[in-house]
Amino acid sequence: MISVIICTYNRDKYIYNVLDSIAQGTLGPDGYEIVLIDNNCTDNTRLEVERFCKDYPQVSLHYFVETNQGLSHARNRGIRESKGDVLVYVDDDATVNKEYLAAYAEWFREHPETDAAGGPIIPHYETGNEPSWMTYFIKRLLTGYLYFGDKAKAFPGDTYPGGGNAAYRSRVFERVGLYNVELGRNGDSLGGGEEKDIFDKMKREGMQFVYLPGAILYHSIPGYKLEPDYFNRLTTGIGKSERARTLRIGKAAYRKRLLSELKKWCATIVLWCFYLITFRPGRGNMLIRFRRNVTLGLTGKL
Repeated sequence: MISVIICTYNRDKYIYNVLDSIAQGTLGPDGYEIVLIDNNCTDNTRLEVERFCKDYPQVSLHYFVETNQGLSHARNRGIRESKGDVLVYVDDDATVNKEYLAAYAEWFREHPETDAAGGPIIPHYETGNEPSWMTYFIKRLLTGYLYFGDKAKAFPGDTYPGGGNAAYRSRVFERVGLYNVELGRNGDSLGGGEEKDIFDKMKREGMQFVYLPGAILYHSIPGYKLEPDYFNRLTTGIGKSERARTLRIGKAAYRKRLLSELKKWCATIVLWCFYLITFRPGRGNMLIRFRRNVTLGLTGKL
């Protein structure tokens, strides 16, 4: 059975839609449960969940309140409360395609060697249009965008499933441990790194994770996520999280991450020059801002 874990914090605007999209899927309700973790919501989340339960009484939904604030706390609670042998994390501000759970169920059933998987993440801009300054790298950062084609395959290079659309066998967490509660978002703060921490541990253990094109998540992007303040807080938070994650491993890992940051600066400058000579300076300037904020957070300057 699949356990769908949804961790939520004050997203009453979206929570019914994601639940509805799961219930409308081709995998019958006997094939999954929904484990919803309320991370101290102060809005109408519970009422929206109750509305869903009335509309879909055939769906097994278990509602828990995790009083320890933070996404990693909520994700760990979801693991502890789940009964399935496959755990699928779905963002609370998204919807999924009808074949979503069926795609995961079929793959894990037919490929016992696969430890984890993830599918495409497609942004849905509530403002209607993608900003002209958006680049591939910033798009991945701001929206979680992920697409590697229409064929199932191992994740390329150093990439890994997006945290809002990722499936794991329950044995993964028995082997590598739970999410690091020092990482990840906490209330309105924009930390991260908890998914990367898990997948880095999986790599060191030789565990396998694959890209599944049939499990598609559509991520809602409100206008405020395209504003400078949110961008600055998010990118600085990435740097701070990387500092915390690597220092927890050891000073050698932190120095290696600093060297990686230097290499990324070189690539960023090359891209900035490219956008400048192709008369798209806005894109290049956003990349510079992105890299600057990450570096400040990584080095402890902010």
